[in-house]
Amino acid sequence: MNHKQERKLGKFLALILRHNPGKIGLTLDKHGWADVSELLEKMNHGRVHPTSMADIEQVVANNNKQRYSFNADKTRIRANQGHSIDIDLGLEPTEPPAVLYHGTASRFVDSIMQKGLISGRRQHVHLSLDIKTATTVGKRHGKPVIFTVDCAQMSADGLLFYVSDNNVWLTDHVPVKYLSMRD
Repeated sequence: MNHKQERKLGKFLALILRHNPGKIGLTLDKHGWADVSELLEKMNHGRVHPTSMADIEQVVANNNKQRYSFNADKTRIRANQGHSIDIDLGLEPTEPPAVLYHGTASRFVDSIMQKGLISGRRQHVHLSLDIKTATTVGKRHGKPVIFTVDCAQMSADGLLFYVSDNNVWLTDHVPVKYLSMRD
């Protein structure tokens, strides 16, 4: 599978495992896991998106954001975060670092300064450990703007944080008072 095919399959897996498993009639359990054999069957049925186990393994191994995980025996697969459907990832609250970062496009700054960071269609707000990652995320949507999040104070005030299997920090909402815009 070439790079273009791998990228296309990765995007399709994101759609199916994070947003719309019903598109191919796939069933996810309450923790977001899909049976790999069922996934392959549904993707290959009617040639929706002809795929082999090797193709899926390649996408999971090479995805630069490590969006997907297999269970130990590779019979189940799930997206690590970013769901717009109701999934319980089974993550335990975790003490965050003192600060984390959120990258977005400049056109969203006014809204963020009024409402804070909200999850929108996703289950959680996504935060990054470093400015470089936050900048990369922000660039996907336009001219990037980086917010610093005062996680130490948020945590002290009782707000919860989680860390996904691919080290993306998650929280339900970041109120404005914990945000500062980086220069």
